[in-house]
Amino acid sequence: MIAMDSFAEDSSKRAPRRELEYVPVPAFEDNYIWLVSDSCDAVVIDPGDAAPVEAYLAERGWRLTAILLTHHHRDHVGGVKALLDSRSDEGIPVYGPAGERIEHLTGRLAGGDTVRIAQPEVSFTVMDVPGHTAGHIAYFREDDGSGTPHVFCGDTLFASGCGRLFEGTPQQMLTSLDALAALPDATLVHCAHEYTLSNIRFARACEPDSVALARWSDEAQALRAAGKPTLPTTIGHEKALNPFLRVDQPAIRAALVAQFKEPVAGRTEAFRMLRGWKDNFR
Repeated sequence: MIAMDSFAEDSSKRAPRRELEYVPVPAFEDNYIWLVSDSCDAVVIDPGDAAPVEAYLAERGWRLTAILLTHHHRDHVGGVKALLDSRSDEGIPVYGPAGERIEHLTGRLAGGDTVRIAQPEVSFTVMDVPGHTAGHIAYFREDDGSGTPHVFCGDTLFASGCGRLFEGTPQQMLTSLDALAALPDATLVHCAHEYTLSNIRFARACEPDSVALARWSDEAQALRAAGKPTLPTTIGHEKALNPFLRVDQPAIRAALVAQFKEPVAGRTEAFRMLRGWKDNFR
């Protein structure tokens, strides 16, 4: 395991530790760029666009101290250069997956590594979650000080859905989702896209009789109508309602048999069929 530290300083000189905020900054049509801040300094996760990040930092008076990346897609890394260029004398560290070609990385990470940021005071354990891309990683914080865990999972897990398989295999993605599902149920899941309403429509096609899904659909629609994000979700919520975390459930298997008119040969095949159905779902 590798531990990477940034902005290290004498702990005796630090101000008292502040409670952290976890802020989704909207970008493009449906991205969220996450900021983690102690109301003074901030870490940014997957800044695909620098402009909304700069605007939010300026509005709150926060200083950017580190950049974390989950994978190489442009809508997740496109703003890195501009953020660095405007702080060229500050030595901002940029962490990202060791297995992907991403410019400006100062720290290359793989599963089991730890990233420690001094300001704001926060550390993450790195998880390998390939499938959407070959080297995709996630950042897990076991305890935010109040007992709540957090995971920043990029495009691997979404509220009521999961990412498309651009580079990985169904088995890789299923293994990645299993790893995320094994996190504590209370873990707050900070996804990178607002895909929730379309994902719920597909989930309800898989389990049309689910009262819980119907209720979640109403709640999510109300949030979006009010201009609010549907995120973060929780691991427990996803295990109860997300079809991609429920491939072993009889209702999901029955829906696949009804859709494809063929038997389901194991959980990897169930996931492959489910992902293929979602790819063409309208």
